[in-house]
Amino acid sequence: MHLRLIVPSDRSERVLNTLVADPRVTSIVRLPGAARRPEGDVIECDVTREATSDILSWLKKQDLYDDGAVALASVDAAPSRNAQAAEKAAPGAPDDAVIWDAVVDQAYNEAGGSWVYYAFLTLATMIASVAVITDSAILVVGAMVVGPEFGVVAALAVGLFLRKGGLTRRSLALLVKGFALAIALTAVAALLARAVGWVDVSDVTAARPLTGFIWRPDKWSAVVAVLAGCAGVLSQTAGRGNALVGVFISVTTVPAAGDLALSVALWAPHQIGGSAAQLGINLAGMTAAGVVTLLLQRLIWRSYLKVKRRTGARVEA
Repeated sequence: MHLRLIVPSDRSERVLNTLVADPRVTSIVRLPGAARRPEGDVIECDVTREATSDILSWLKKQDLYDDGAVALASVDAAPSRNAQAAEKAAPGAPDDAVIWDAVVDQAYNEAGGSWVYYAFLTLATMIASVAVITDSAILVVGAMVVGPEFGVVAALAVGLFLRKGGLTRRSLALLVKGFALAIALTAVAALLARAVGWVDVSDVTAARPLTGFIWRPDKWSAVVAVLAGCAGVLSQTAGRGNALVGVFISVTTVPAAGDLALSVALWAPHQIGGSAAQLGINLAGMTAAGVVTLLLQRLIWRSYLKVKRRTGARVEA
């Protein structure tokens, strides 16, 4: 991880000396007096993922989060010998280390909401409704990929795990408002389509061999939701965002929302409960799995570091 700091001049030497003394840190650069807002020295360095949380925790104790500035960026490749030596000095594997400050910051960003979030969720729900009408598995997959809801589900899991009430409430509210708006707008679109003769209730109630599973939740719905929640949280905490695409394809949140909107608009009451249950099972399963995954990651990492401490490995800044 690349770390860029703005350090008040009265703490610059202490911070610099601490970073230089840590073998898990390399490529250290100091630019005296270069920063203007806030004022101070700019210090940049590369830190192994395994050491990043330790370093950030120490920097927080130096009040750099309040009096200075801290920014993180992922380094895609560092083939130099110095970087390799720093990696060898850090216990564990990079993917196993969770940078908690980055996880929390990302969670707050996801829970902030934006018109883009509402737009993508609405578009995905509308695509899912077309998938239901045409019984198209390809469109179901497309709707899953377009849906942006997993980031908010992950934020909810982080809020619950770290007991951050504000983050939990914001995430839950965003999920409820997002799906309510997407379902409402999709239902309006379905009513317009029925008015012009494009669809009728038989399109929803007819046999749908490829998409009928959407409103028929079973035990496997819960299993898939749990597995997807574990995979999604792991991909975010390990910095492997590309794995999230697989999570999007595996969960049935957006398709269930699309089926629910159609069932309400065209009035297929026997499918409303099933679609709503499918949506709830997937959201609840992913959230619960996310909380458990975060807990296991913390326990496993702490246990690993305790073992390394006993063997004399350096694990603290």
